Amino acid sequence: MSPEIVVAIVGAVAVIAAAAITALVPVLLRRTRGAVEAEGTATRDALDALAGGVHARIDDLRADVHELRDWQTSHTAEHVLLRDQPHSDD
Repeated sequence: MSPEIVVAIVGAVAVIAAAAITALVPVLLRRTRGAVEAEGTATRDALDALAGGVHARIDDLRADVHELRDWQTSHTAEHVLLRDQPHSDD
């Protein structure tokens, strides 16, 4: 085979390879972009669910604190009332 034919074949293969790579890049980017968007949606949904659970737990804790403060108030009032009563000598 003459060197000119080898150079022509190598050149043709290089042009075909360059065209194939150029054509594949948008396809790969589109596929990657779609996967990232799907992952982003799944992540957002998971974070929304997690945030909902955290907010529910915070509301439960607030209710518990409110209940505890009510109990503390009544307990303190009991002590104040008992302190003001005279002691009986049994």
